[in-house]
Amino acid sequence: MEEFRRAYARLCAAPQEPVLRRLRERGASPGRGRLDLAAQSLSLETCGALGRLLPGAAPFAEVALGDCGLSEEGVALLLQGLCSNTTVKLLDLKGNNLRTMGAEALGKLLRQNKSIRSLILEWNSLGMWEEGFSSFCQGLGANNFLQRLDLRNNQINHQGAGELAMALKQNASLQELDLRWNNIGLLGGRALLNCLHSNKTLKRLELAGNNVPSDILKAVEQAMNHNQDRQTILSESQNRADILSKEVLSLKDEKTKQFLDLMDTIDKQREEIARSDRMSAARVSQLQEALDEQHSLINSLKARLQMTEAALALSEQKVYNLGELLNAMRQEQTSMAECHFKELQQQKQEGADQEAKLFRDLSVAEEKNLLLRNQVDELEKKCKIQQDQLFQVKQDLTNTTAELKLRAMQAEERLETEKRRFKQSLEDMESLRVKEVNHLTQHMEASEHSMQERIQKLEAIRIALEEELSQTKAAALTERGQAEEELIKVRNSARLEEQQRLEHLEEKLRLMTKSRDEAQNCCLKQKQMVAEAQAKANQLSLHADGLRRRLEELQQDLNSKEEEKVTEVNRVKVELQEQIGHLQAERTAQNGLREKIAALERQLKAISSSHREAMLDKEGEISVLLEKLRMKEADISRMREEEAQRASFLQNAIMAYVQRSPLATHSSRK
Repeated sequence: MEEFRRAYARLCAAPQEPVLRRLRERGASPGRGRLDLAAQSLSLETCGALGRLLPGAAPFAEVALGDCGLSEEGVALLLQGLCSNTTVKLLDLKGNNLRTMGAEALGKLLRQNKSIRSLILEWNSLGMWEEGFSSFCQGLGANNFLQRLDLRNNQINHQGAGELAMALKQNASLQELDLRWNNIGLLGGRALLNCLHSNKTLKRLELAGNNVPSDILKAVEQAMNHNQDRQTILSESQNRADILSKEVLSLKDEKTKQFLDLMDTIDKQREEIARSDRMSAARVSQLQEALDEQHSLINSLKARLQMTEAALALSEQKVYNLGELLNAMRQEQTSMAECHFKELQQQKQEGADQEAKLFRDLSVAEEKNLLLRNQVDELEKKCKIQQDQLFQVKQDLTNTTAELKLRAMQAEERLETEKRRFKQSLEDMESLRVKEVNHLTQHMEASEHSMQERIQKLEAIRIALEEELSQTKAAALTERGQAEEELIKVRNSARLEEQQRLEHLEEKLRLMTKSRDEAQNCCLKQKQMVAEAQAKANQLSLHADGLRRRLEELQQDLNSKEEEKVTEVNRVKVELQEQIGHLQAERTAQNGLREKIAALERQLKAISSSHREAMLDKEGEISVLLEKLRMKEADISRMREEEAQRASFLQNAIMAYVQRSPLATHSSRK
């Protein structure tokens, strides 16, 4: 604010002292967002300096220039500076007697400025100049940012009301329009009523003191109520749509997370099953190789035994043949017994040597049998070691199940902590809501008390003024007994003074009524704010109940999924034990294991397909909800069309009634 004051002093050759004082006071005060120069007579040079300082981001959100006696050129310079301003939200120009140039400058401001939300033009004469007021209405029609416009006591006639109606048909942002104490009349009221069929954003239109018939006022009030209902319905539908979209997104995120978690668990189970299959296949292959080696060794031993038995049989056959030959030789050649006796002894020795060799071979075979038995014992030890390894695998399975249970307990603890945190947040929200409601009620009571005190003070001022009036009248009556010439002079001066005092008193009464109306409006607004706060609190409580129900449903889903997971783990344990027993028994158990693994994969596929079907069902439910929303919107549009048709029918009936009334016939005769 100090920089603004220095810039003003630098730009003005002769800066006005009241303006500098007001700027200095505003710089020292804590609230620096308002430039208040009301009731200050601003020169043309001051207006030009302010017009050069206001463009861009000025340090003000409100500019009050009421009752400043601005000239046409000064208003043009000020409003030209505000055309490119981006911070001012409220502009007060009441009581400045704006005319053609001022109205044109206001129209240009409304076409170019995008920050002003409230414009106060009370106690001006904009309606007296048709060209200037038409340019002002064109600027209002092109503006899409202004929300509140005050045109009280601007001498607007029915033609100006028609221009305003054309502007309101194009405008899509204005919510409040005050046209009290003008001269709009019947035709202007009809024009404004007709424009409300196309304007759906205007919520408040004040037409008191305009000689507008009561039926048109009622129709305008109905149209305003309809617009307010429409805005509330649109806001509620938008809020519901936002809430539903957020819930749908949260449901989608939760479902995707659950699906990803389920797929991760399925992948882990598959990996564990594949790992156990590979380990069991490797162990079975090792056992098969060992058994094959044992079979090959046993077959080789059997072959050697068969060879030795064949050799023994051949030796026995030879011995038997030799005995027969000996008997034959004894029978045939007894004489040659002596010469062959040595040969027989030699043959006996050879047979003994062969028998010794055979005995040695048998001992060697027995040693080999012992070695084979030792190998069989080693293989049995290996089988026991493998059984121990299988027992360790079972222990690992029990450990994994225990870890799964621990993880489930940890997940439950996390859920409990999240529940407690959510309950704490709900309690904090409830306490904050109660504090806000108490604060609002206290503020409303304080404001009502202050307003009542202010009304009492104003009433006391009015009584004092009435006593002053009575005293002046008594003084005039006592002075009337004096000389006639002095009486005439005194009477003229008293009349002038009484007229001035009456005007002053009327102005004070008008300001008092205005302040009372503003106080009543403030009370109504505060009551509306309290009602809105209560409605928001109810909505928050309903939303919290919905979230609690949602948490309970999610907890039930988690419990059911945990039970399913436990049953699946138990079932998998039983199947793995059966598979291990079959692996210990025989090789054919591998086929059974493969079949069971295939069955498990089919079950997993079925579970994934069921989960996908559940996701599709949820998406179907979401589409149904969206369809219901579209149907509700169609119903709302149909209700709007019906209301528009009813309003048009009511307007036609009013027009027909006015045309058929005796007033219309009397005017036509004239």
